[in-house]
Amino acid sequence: MSASTTVVDDQVLQRLSTLDRFLPVWILLAMAAGLGLGSAIPALNDGLESLSVGTVSLPIAIGLLLMMYPVLAKVRYGEVTRMQGTGRMLGASLVLNWLIGPALMFALAWLFLADQPEFRTGLIIVGLARCIAMVLIWSDLSCADREATALMVAVNSVFQIVAYSLLGWFYLTALPGWLGLDTQGLEISIWEVARTVLIFLGIPLVAGALTRYVGVKRRGEPWYEETFLPRIAPLALYGLLFTIVMLFAIQGDAITSQPLDVVRIALPLLVYFAVMFAAGLLTGRVLRLGYPRTASLAFTAAGNNFELAIAVSIGVFGAASGQALAGVVGPLIEVPVLVGLVYVALWLRRRPELFGP
Repeated sequence: MSASTTVVDDQVLQRLSTLDRFLPVWILLAMAAGLGLGSAIPALNDGLESLSVGTVSLPIAIGLLLMMYPVLAKVRYGEVTRMQGTGRMLGASLVLNWLIGPALMFALAWLFLADQPEFRTGLIIVGLARCIAMVLIWSDLSCADREATALMVAVNSVFQIVAYSLLGWFYLTALPGWLGLDTQGLEISIWEVARTVLIFLGIPLVAGALTRYVGVKRRGEPWYEETFLPRIAPLALYGLLFTIVMLFAIQGDAITSQPLDVVRIALPLLVYFAVMFAAGLLTGRVLRLGYPRTASLAFTAAGNNFELAIAVSIGVFGAASGQALAGVVGPLIEVPVLVGLVYVALWLRRRPELFGP
């Protein structure tokens, strides 16, 4: 470990705001607030459903858009188009996200929840929803390659539109049938998935790209990078915390009244996140991608698009279903685990002998 790397990492951490430094604490408080809100106001679910368009909850949509916009406004889109040597990284990302990830979640769901078809189905739905939102925050906090993360998110988003319904049928109907297991069909149109992806990625992506283009053109890049971006940066974490409160309020009563069910759902999720993150790190090291792109690959592989999973579960099986509960438990486990993995990644960044600079 070089002294210069240690100094740079220390400077990065020192530049974090109070909100950033204590992010795990705020997230836990947001979870508690959501659970308390859901328990204290039983009619909250009905109120949130009345503010939905189709399966999309408008309050959650607002939170996610606020969460994603500042991060996407930071991306240097011109550099994305000029990135060299991305073939191996993108190939590894597609294999991890669309072959290994869904297969691993399918195996874990059957291993841990063979007697709970609703929870099992919910977990498989989570495994099929590849991360296109919060990975941008984890990547940013871990000093990963922001442009590489944005590129992988864009590619995975296209695959999500095309592959989600097909993979849902394969893992919930075809494969269990071939193996002589119980089947649970998933009927969802390509448009339902495409609409969710377009809302939660397309809108902030266009807004972020336009903001950078207009801001740099009118005021110059130094002003945009040093003045404007720091002003809007807190919106990402405010949106994250608001989204967490809303998600946990949706099924607050179910979570608090069925703690053992939550634990059973949580165990395979813990294994999943750990294995996928480790697989991403190992792949990046074997391919010699360097730390920034290895971290981008690992977080992209480990994260899941819980909003899409929850939307699908609620839209197909209902808000009070076990599938929806499994979807809500997803971020309950994913958020603190991936926050912890951010610190693991920053620790690895101090050891260039492992991944390179």
